[in-house]
Amino acid sequence: MNGVILALPMPKEQKTGFALSVVTTVFFMWGFVTVLNDILVPHLKALFDLNYTQTMLIQFTFFSAYFLMATPSSRVLAHIGYQMSIVVGLGVMGLGALMFLPAASLASYPLFLAALWVLASGITLLQVAANPYVAQLGPPDRGSSRLNLAQAFNSLGTTIAPYLGGLLILSDHNGTVASLKSAEAEAVKLPYLGIAITLFILAAAISRFRLPALPDIEESHGISAGDSIWKHRHLVLGAAGIFLYVGAEVSIGSFLVNYFSQPNIGGLTERAAAGYVSFYWGGAMPSAPPPATSRSIGAAPWSAGSSDRQCCGRRLRAKCLAARR
Repeated sequence: MNGVILALPMPKEQKTGFALSVVTTVFFMWGFVTVLNDILVPHLKALFDLNYTQTMLIQFTFFSAYFLMATPSSRVLAHIGYQMSIVVGLGVMGLGALMFLPAASLASYPLFLAALWVLASGITLLQVAANPYVAQLGPPDRGSSRLNLAQAFNSLGTTIAPYLGGLLILSDHNGTVASLKSAEAEAVKLPYLGIAITLFILAAAISRFRLPALPDIEESHGISAGDSIWKHRHLVLGAAGIFLYVGAEVSIGSFLVNYFSQPNIGGLTERAAAGYVSFYWGGAMPSAPPPATSRSIGAAPWSAGSSDRQCCGRRLRAKCLAARR
């Protein structure tokens, strides 16, 4: 369809509090699952004796799904709507999580990567559907407040995941021993089985809820059919900025467990080091504005000062990580 796709605001009289609570759980789950990769990186590195280039195929595979599956996900959204897209996204995530079981049984690194790809494809569909749904789920002037609230729960998931993942997946021993290989491969089964069950239950529950239906997506008639997103300089530069920021943030988190496990750095076991990865991601939470604040002062003033708040969040992260040294 040509032109820019817009959605009409939802009628104010519709009660949306329950729907927002339900969708917020989705934000928590995809944050939790995404940052659990920071635990998989050292675990699979040790299991398959990988170098760092091979190990980072974990994150490359995962986040390449975002790039490649975003456009197909938007088409799915246009075809089946917001609620069913969220349900399908959760189902695809659950399928990806289940694929960790045969990957562990066969001790197959390519199968682990395939499972991550499927998992990330489901998250991509969730993000394409859930973000605009939350933004439109009520009065337009409070859209940023609702998104900030949902993203706060996403950040909560990213903070909790490394600690719990470390307890359930990582070993208390430094290095690897041949006799422990089988146990290390099996360690991912129970956590990801639990994740899969949770995702399927959540998908089934959301499919049965009567979530408010947003107005039909309409085409804007005020914009030329030949218009292109590449003509909007701020959008292109913003996308480039997000690309660089996410790359740096994910790369740092991926190597923290191995870094803190080095004898000349922290000398920690992998399980103990995972707790400090939670400090790293928890330090990002102050970067997001409180929902009430963003509602009261508006999106534009907050955006103008967001860089200062982000710097505060980064400094807090650095202090938490330096506490052990």
